[in-house]
Amino acid sequence: MKEDMKPLILIVEDEPAIADNIAYALSTEGFDTQWHAEGGNVLSFIAETPVDLIILDVGLPDMSGMELCKAIRKNNPVPVIFLTARSQEIDRVVGLEIGADDYVVKPFSPRELTARVKAVLRRTRPEDAAPAGSASCAFTVNDTRHRISYFGRELDLSRYEYRLLDIFIRRPGQIFSREQLMELAWDDPEMSMDRTVDAHIKNLRSKLKAITPDQDPVKTHRGLGYALKEDL
Repeated sequence: MKEDMKPLILIVEDEPAIADNIAYALSTEGFDTQWHAEGGNVLSFIAETPVDLIILDVGLPDMSGMELCKAIRKNNPVPVIFLTARSQEIDRVVGLEIGADDYVVKPFSPRELTARVKAVLRRTRPEDAAPAGSASCAFTVNDTRHRISYFGRELDLSRYEYRLLDIFIRRPGQIFSREQLMELAWDDPEMSMDRTVDAHIKNLRSKLKAITPDQDPVKTHRGLGYALKEDL
């Protein structure tokens, strides 16, 4: 279940003055922040410390921010906003294609960046969705750590299995088409196919049935899509 704590924003920026301005603006809006001047230890940090969003400078002194984003995206769905001095459209396109959720060009207003952070968090964790865990007592969601438990047992989920199950839990009983699930869960839905969703649903069902062999929480609605049972 979602923990009662301030969202933690990781700022990866080598210029202290810029990082300080960002941290101050975010703190006035109720966010906690952590600052790293280099990218080298970011992967180990987020593996041990769950963060809600990363503000990532493309031009880090020790590595490319875009390469770091690629590495993050291999096993972590945390939202990423790029900071860059570059304004060419090709850079923005490349940044978004490799998994960034937004792209802010320097110089920028800290208030504008804070608004972008809020918008990305609303988009990736909608405030109007049912609170995680409230859909059914069978599931407990910790969306800070990206973990879901089923009848008290933590599930070993892939990135997309987590996203799919989280979508179902927040809307129990709602039928989602394959196209809707691809749009909501995949970074690049146009590159995915219907059978990709089916394969992930099959794996997800297998992991749930390993805990409750007599139940199948995810229902198939022929010709329509998938939904989570409401009466678990």
